Amino acid sequence: MKKKPALVLAAALAASVLPTLALAEDSSPLSFNVGAVSDYRYRGISQSRLGPALQGGADYAQGPFYAGTWLSTIQWVHDAGNIAGANSGDAPVEWDLYGGLKGPIAKDLSYDVGVLGYIYIGEDFNNIGLSSPNTGEVYGALTFGPITGKVSVSLTDLFGVPDSEGSFYVDLNGTFDLGAGFSVVPHVGYQDVANADSLSYTDYSLTLNKDFGKGLTGSLAVIGTNAEKNLYMTSGGQGTAETAVVVGVKYTF
Repeated sequence: MKKKPALVLAAALAASVLPTLALAEDSSPLSFNVGAVSDYRYRGISQSRLGPALQGGADYAQGPFYAGTWLSTIQWVHDAGNIAGANSGDAPVEWDLYGGLKGPIAKDLSYDVGVLGYIYIGEDFNNIGLSSPNTGEVYGALTFGPITGKVSVSLTDLFGVPDSEGSFYVDLNGTFDLGAGFSVVPHVGYQDVANADSLSYTDYSLTLNKDFGKGLTGSLAVIGTNAEKNLYMTSGGQGTAETAVVVGVKYTF
């Protein structure tokens, strides 16, 4: 079990967020968001057993510095135990903590670097012979015009896969304004799982967003992967990596 690196990371991020919340009362650099999706897909894989998920978070930004937290309902930690035939813990919620720096470099070029922790309270992966799913990553991104390229590298084992520290995810995204509040976002990414080539895969998506104003946005996405179907499944035998259409709504205030 390699719980400590991710938990230490989470504690450090939480400590960095707390003092900024006090400042936010005066300068109001704090925002909140709530939303729902028909299927919570992360890097192309369903985290919510192909069902809907409730989500929400808070973000703080001051100059180049930002920090935040985000939560979503999930099912995959519990499903892992059902598949293994042992108790893996309930962990019905994914809790993320993150912080970093971002800003302009030159005309049309900007950067974003930071650290991110994924926390699954209530997990018990030692019962099923896996590492803790709690995961810490560092990331760096460059945006030129509408195109963003990003690299994320795990500081711990990746989502419970033993000996997978140093796994990386690279992705390329574009955001194109269509007018009338519509935008389209094509995406392609590659998840490398260290020492577990069979778990590595490519994911891709095409998302249409609509800004309805006053903080309300909607999305419609087609999401797919080339992951090994028998390695990414629910406890009921449904593939979590297969192509799906996902609808979402989000309110930011």
